[in-house]
Amino acid sequence: MMPGSIFYGVTTLAGIVITALVWKRLARADGRAPDDRLLAVYGGALAGAYLGAKLAFLIAEGWHFRGDWVALVTGHSVTGALLGGVAGVETAKSITGYREGTGDLFAITVPIALALGRVGCLAAGCCLGVECDASWWTVTDAHGHARWPAPVAEMAFNLAFLAWALIAMRLGWQRGQRFNIYLMAYGAFRFAHEFLRDDARWAGPVGGYHVIALAMIAVGAWMYGKRKSVPGKGGTNFRTAG
Repeated sequence: MMPGSIFYGVTTLAGIVITALVWKRLARADGRAPDDRLLAVYGGALAGAYLGAKLAFLIAEGWHFRGDWVALVTGHSVTGALLGGVAGVETAKSITGYREGTGDLFAITVPIALALGRVGCLAAGCCLGVECDASWWTVTDAHGHARWPAPVAEMAFNLAFLAWALIAMRLGWQRGQRFNIYLMAYGAFRFAHEFLRDDARWAGPVGGYHVIALAMIAVGAWMYGKRKSVPGKGGTNFRTAG
């Protein structure tokens, strides 16, 4: 059987490859003319996501692992990846001059990548939930303790949002706003779910990821409002994404 750490790497790589292919296919289906700048935008999102993932981990719980250099080097957070990805997209667009929206594309590709990543989390035994009484729905950690199935819950959320995004794409719901909605929805979910995750805390039950989740909600709401305020780009009648 493939070791969990190797399987995690495989699922991460698979997520990058699959989402890149889906990104390219969706861009064509959206009627966009071939444009190499779209690849630059995707690359900016990827680079920003990895940088954001590392920074968020260090800010939220790096102090907790200050004596564990392996954890400091390998640790990362999907919450930071989302915020970093937004910054990476905006930077890439600024550099390349690409002005078309891309958020509706990310509203489909990001949940796919995160769902695949959580499969890797299950295999690697990371991103655990809090200890609880054993039941049919719990997962068992390396020490034999029953835990809340945090990776499964995260996977379920992303698959559910993916289903909504696909339906929204087909029916024309919230054009140009779907990724902003994802940021707000995932931020709200993650804030609540964080109480069931076994992460380091800053004070009492509150940890750094609670703060980052609130930042996701704020960024999503700000971007939603900004796009809605632009004539022809808000609500359901704008064809491309933000």
